[in-house]
Amino acid sequence: MTRLLEMRKIEIEGFSSEEEKWMPIIKGLDLTLDKGEVLGLIGESGAGKSTFGLASMCYTRGGCRISSGSILFDGMELFGAPEEELRKIRGVRISYVAQSAAASFNPAHKLIKQYAEAPIRHGLMNFQKAEEKAVDIYRRLLLPDPEGIGYRYPHQVSGGQLQRAMVAMAMACTPDLIIFDEPTTALDVTTQIEVLAAIKKITREFNTAAIYITHDLAVVAQLADRIMVLRYGDLIEENDARELMANPKEEYTRALLSVRTLREDRDLSATEHDIVLEVQNVSASYTGKVSEKVLEDIDLKVRRARTVALVGESGSGKSTLARVITGLLPPLEGKVLYGGQELPPALKSRKPETLRIMQMIYQMPDTALNPRQRVRDVIGRPLTFYFGMKGREKEDRIKELLEMIELKPMKYRDRYPGELSGGEKQRVCIARALAAKPEMIICDEVTSALDQLVAEGILKLLQDLQNELRVSYLFITHDLATVKAISDEIVVMLKGRIVEQGVKKDILTPPHHDYTDLLLSSVPEMDPDWLDGVLAERKRKGLKSADFVQS
Repeated sequence: MTRLLEMRKIEIEGFSSEEEKWMPIIKGLDLTLDKGEVLGLIGESGAGKSTFGLASMCYTRGGCRISSGSILFDGMELFGAPEEELRKIRGVRISYVAQSAAASFNPAHKLIKQYAEAPIRHGLMNFQKAEEKAVDIYRRLLLPDPEGIGYRYPHQVSGGQLQRAMVAMAMACTPDLIIFDEPTTALDVTTQIEVLAAIKKITREFNTAAIYITHDLAVVAQLADRIMVLRYGDLIEENDARELMANPKEEYTRALLSVRTLREDRDLSATEHDIVLEVQNVSASYTGKVSEKVLEDIDLKVRRARTVALVGESGSGKSTLARVITGLLPPLEGKVLYGGQELPPALKSRKPETLRIMQMIYQMPDTALNPRQRVRDVIGRPLTFYFGMKGREKEDRIKELLEMIELKPMKYRDRYPGELSGGEKQRVCIARALAAKPEMIICDEVTSALDQLVAEGILKLLQDLQNELRVSYLFITHDLATVKAISDEIVVMLKGRIVEQGVKKDILTPPHHDYTDLLLSSVPEMDPDWLDGVLAERKRKGLKSADFVQS
């Protein structure tokens, strides 16, 4: 094998505004990567995975710096190299796929223009050639309408489709190395399989090396030749992927390999008085035209102190239904009731108390948090708005909420969102919702940005709050492990309709609806051969997720 990247004794520091000095983030780590090799970087939120991965192209985010070390890329020393030389490499020979596509795309430009920017600017091809290559890669990544999707704006595609468009953009210049920073975080499990298969195929075909950053060992096991486990900026364990999965040496690695346990089934016998939320015959359209419905004839109920999991592929209508329930998108037909009373269809017509009792935690914390507000401002706003809290009372409650989500108040309350990891941002969003003391929370992919250990802690926290406060959850997710861990009832959506719903035990017990069976069979397992096996079985059966995808 030919050595492509060699990083030696890398030390990265971040500036602490609290202590007014530089603090260590990455503590003297080494990394080697051969051409065509895929390296997995694993660890919980805040471990330094993304920081270390970005350092491979001699780049750090604001507030960080590489203080010492050596970064040899194909024989060229990047650390200390002129910025002009680094610009010739970044985006061409080394490309990056960000964790949050929604926060990374320019909303004012169409996807194809953003795809073509790098190859045109670096003189590799003209727009026509870039467009032809884009269509080919869009097709490989199973994006709907590969000839036309590039002419949509970022807001006109689903979160999962946008993430795949970013993977395609990273491949535009056929780089030697691609840094994948949680590229399947926003994807449902069936689409995730196809994207993982496409990434695996393309990296092999073009002999492209990759650094795959993730908190999901089951996902990285399908791609990585070798895995490095990080924690608090230190290397915990490094080994061949198969050997590490089969025989982890460190306790921390074994903890990451553990899977969530099923929630105990509870008695769900209930009277009509136990129903807090009811959706009756709801249909909706973003254009206001009946002929362009994105939701059709939706009926569901959420009972007090119960969790209803809403599952389905990207574009199936899950988040759209949440917008209808919260008043962000008035329905074309049907109605939404809370506590037996019909809610005004538009958010602006709802009373403050109605807004308080039904909160929402959004899928993408990057776009849900105001980058100019400190953590204490984000969490403190609902305390003042709903309860009139000020001064010491407000500060004490902020401290209590931060402790509930396992963030140290003194360390985090004065930070801005840009100073937080993806998982830390999501926990702040959860604290903001809890600040209103709601009766019901709509959770839109709230654990998608969290590593397994933190996600398990957040799910336990949500369950404890439910038991203590009798709060209800409508839990939107594509993570079937989460569904099994937290739900009482399951609602399966496909192309704007409900195809199956019922008590968890009934839905997870065969026989299933064909689409439910596809979802359940798509949950990655801790087996490096799992992906190839699933794809082979589906090919044998002639079954593919594209048969179900919302175009």
